[in-house]
Amino acid sequence: MSPRPGSSSKAAHRSRDASSSPRAEAVAGPLLREDRDGIATVTLASPATLNALSSDMLAALSATFGRIAADPGIRVVILAAEGKAFSAGHDLREMQGFRTAPDGGKAQFQTLFDRCAGVMQEISALPQPVIARVQGVATAAGCQLAASCDLIVASETARFGVNGINLGLFCSTPAVALSRRVAPGAAFELLTTGDFLSAARAQALGLVTRLAPPDRLPDVARQLAESIAAKDPAAIRLGKRAFQAQLGQPLPDAYRLAGAIMVENVLLSDTARGIQAFLDRP
Repeated sequence: MSPRPGSSSKAAHRSRDASSSPRAEAVAGPLLREDRDGIATVTLASPATLNALSSDMLAALSATFGRIAADPGIRVVILAAEGKAFSAGHDLREMQGFRTAPDGGKAQFQTLFDRCAGVMQEISALPQPVIARVQGVATAAGCQLAASCDLIVASETARFGVNGINLGLFCSTPAVALSRRVAPGAAFELLTTGDFLSAARAQALGLVTRLAPPDRLPDVARQLAESIAAKDPAAIRLGKRAFQAQLGQPLPDAYRLAGAIMVENVLLSDTARGIQAFLDRP
């Protein structure tokens, strides 16, 4: 998906030491990025819209993920949000505006949903693990965004839902991400009832990885990111590639894909040194 510059803000940079001092960046669109110690924190910064996934927000996410993918200094990504909601999903006001087009908005709706699907796939394709830090409501495409991340750390007060059915719109595209994180029956129940999941229930279903008290959420997410960032980055990148490649594959194909990538991993010089160091321990 080709990134489009958003219109909400212009890029601003402050200098920093790449390895230790934080760099704060206001990227195109309602998005913030801060890099510190190999961890990029990308923050949805449109609390007035409940961090709706507008066309501008999606374009900013796509552009930012593209830059992160090409940055070998970034080992882990935290996707966070400002305000009381992680994301309320698509911008419904923007969507209603599409209906004035001669085709009733069909082409614009298709473009929006394609762009959104592209962003979700970019998260999966990122070489770095992505941790969603969910502090509040994540609903519809906002739940899709969280579910598309590799890991979710949520506040104990967070809630998750795919509630479009309450407006007469089945969350078909969010269903793709959700059904890959929880059992199909549990996903379909949420999609058809429009009910919310508590954070505790979301963890029980496997959607959420870790829970944290609201005031500890940033620290808990950061600790998880630091734990991953401390591991060999080449092994982590190969491992994520293997994990994503085997999902949904028939068992023989999954083993073939994973085995080929594991060969790449074991041949790395750092891996050879790590194994030898283990064998040399007294």
